[in-house]
Amino acid sequence: MKLTVKELADALQISVVGNQEALVTSVEFDSRLIQAGSLFVPLAGARDGHEFIEQAIANGAVATLWSKELATAPSEIAVLPVADVTHAFQQIAVYYQQKVAPKIAAITGSNGKTTTKDMTESVLAQKFRTYKTQGNYNNDLGMPYTILHMPEDTELLILEMGMDHAGEISFLSKLAKPDAAAITLIGEAHIEHLGSRAGIAAAKMEIVDGLKKDGLLIVPGDEPLLTPLLTELSQQVATFGLHEGTIRGEILSETKEQTTFMVDGKKYQIPVLGGYNVKNALIAYGFGRYFGLTSEQIAKGLAEFQLTKNRTEWVKASNGADILSDVYNANPTAMGLVLDSFGQLALPGRRLAVLADMLELGPDSKDMHRQMANHIGEKYAIVYLYGEEMAALRDVLAGTVHYFAPTQKAELIAQIKADLLPTDSIVLKGSNGMGLAEVVASL
Repeated sequence: MKLTVKELADALQISVVGNQEALVTSVEFDSRLIQAGSLFVPLAGARDGHEFIEQAIANGAVATLWSKELATAPSEIAVLPVADVTHAFQQIAVYYQQKVAPKIAAITGSNGKTTTKDMTESVLAQKFRTYKTQGNYNNDLGMPYTILHMPEDTELLILEMGMDHAGEISFLSKLAKPDAAAITLIGEAHIEHLGSRAGIAAAKMEIVDGLKKDGLLIVPGDEPLLTPLLTELSQQVATFGLHEGTIRGEILSETKEQTTFMVDGKKYQIPVLGGYNVKNALIAYGFGRYFGLTSEQIAKGLAEFQLTKNRTEWVKASNGADILSDVYNANPTAMGLVLDSFGQLALPGRRLAVLADMLELGPDSKDMHRQMANHIGEKYAIVYLYGEEMAALRDVLAGTVHYFAPTQKAELIAQIKADLLPTDSIVLKGSNGMGLAEVVASL
């Protein structure tokens, strides 16, 4: 990034106070990350970002957005006076995106967004200079931050779009104006705020609000809730699935470290397990085809993609047991898919499962937790349940089940360590807020 302060002021249609020729080479809202050449964005959080201006200046900031009284603004650096810091931050992102002018692929969905983003970026990088959402920077602050951190030579930008409430995806889509977009699946995440899966489907479909009129939308072919929402679209629609869709995959083989599948008579491999991950790969395949990649380029990108940490990650326990860590987030659809895939693997020893509460499921939460029994059966030698909501699942499970209240994480860890054999394989799944990453680290 190389933007003069005057250029930013013109984009915001305001006047500069101070050196308008100062060169901005990065944008940060965390004063600790400021470097020489940074624009400081003093967002309002637990503390007002304006309070950290001195640290930002000390770290090298050359300019700042400023919504307080100008009399309180710093005199050492250029000041961009704005009414709303967040809105100005977003406007600057729009300007920078228009200046770099990359093609944009946008991804939303109740589960699989990050994995699909990682696969898509790896595929498209076979032909283009790419940049993708880092971590889970996928909301009204994180997405502009992603845009502002893409290199100036970016040709294709892959944006993950997250939400908690209706209207949020619409805002992000209109800001980014993607060329192509995808919905991974409609699950139950955030049903507490959206009322039903139909409400979630409508909220996810907001991704078309900014989608180019001649663009592409990729959606699951097995989701009837989306069907009536597609009829009036001007954009091209592609559907994907293992048994249906215009992009159809057939799983040929599956091990704990690799899945082989076929699309249109050609074989592809991904370095992860699970039919649900094949569905994610079909989205990346669809993006690849839309943006002009060959089958060989798509195959290479899928085979080489790097999974974001804690997304279906295999690690070793200290005693040699295999751990499948999938602890970043959870909803009933995602948890069921992981339990099914893990239950079908050919493994040398026992299967164990550690399941923690799935959060934000609303009044039907206990019933949704109970339904996980359908994915466990006799495949699992021991099941460990952690959290208040998991008590509902405990009451309907047979076999060896250990239940732990939210205050008993230490006891949970101790019990697993006492039971776990070197030949065992254990899967951990739960909402990020339950802190199962700490359990993985302890094992």
